[in-house]
Amino acid sequence: MVKKVTFQVVKQIICICMVIIVLVPILLTLFASLKTKSDMVLTSPLSFPIKNITFENFKKVLTDTDLIIGFKNTGIMLVISLFFNVMFGTITAFIIERFEFRGKKIVVGLFFIGMLIPTFVTEISRFKVIQGLHLYNTLGAPIIIYIASDLMQLYIYRQFISTLPVSLDEAALIDGCSYFKLFRKIIFPLLAPATATVCIIKAINIINDMYIPYLYMPKNKLRTLTTFLMDYANAQQGSWQNLAAGIIIIMIPTVIIYIFFQRYILAGVAAGAVKE
Repeated sequence: MVKKVTFQVVKQIICICMVIIVLVPILLTLFASLKTKSDMVLTSPLSFPIKNITFENFKKVLTDTDLIIGFKNTGIMLVISLFFNVMFGTITAFIIERFEFRGKKIVVGLFFIGMLIPTFVTEISRFKVIQGLHLYNTLGAPIIIYIASDLMQLYIYRQFISTLPVSLDEAALIDGCSYFKLFRKIIFPLLAPATATVCIIKAINIINDMYIPYLYMPKNKLRTLTTFLMDYANAQQGSWQNLAAGIIIIMIPTVIIYIFFQRYILAGVAAGAVKE
């Protein structure tokens, strides 16, 4: 009994510590976004500005024309990248799971090797490829990278398709379905939970990514939501309170997406973990 109680206490303490680790940076950012410039210097980062709460920082960020450009460019990248990730991911996973062909193990092995190699290791060669395709300083550069460099969706779709009975395919083929119609009419609609999972995870990654847009799209007119924030972190014109307000504003869509669709993430990732 003592061991059981001790274990429960330790578990609760660990959970509380994890919650604190996650929430404290968010709360510090929120406090900073509500402070004036003088309060940022004179008060502790942990203190809430009870007397001098200001919303001027949010007003400044929301009236910045670059914010609209950031939303537009991020939206374009998001929609196109998700579309092709879903299309290529579902088709490739279906072929690998349902068909036997020469060199299948090699192809699957290469996919997983691609997942294991850190992207930073291949950054120089990737940059040369983007330049060779004349995509540098265009929206096409991050879109191509988001589609090709992350194969996480292939793993999720393969796990989900492996749970679908092969007899379903056989029945459809006997009834006269072609493989294209089988995929379009039967398999793809059944992959909705996995597709929701892929879209949520990819959307959060793309919205929060600053490295790729900053490296491949330095033009002002190609700013995304994350590179838009860099103006407020500039050493000459920077403003930490405005930067904090911008972070909160840009974080809101990501938080809303996660809150409403978090159940799909676990369902999609866990699909195929247990077979009966």
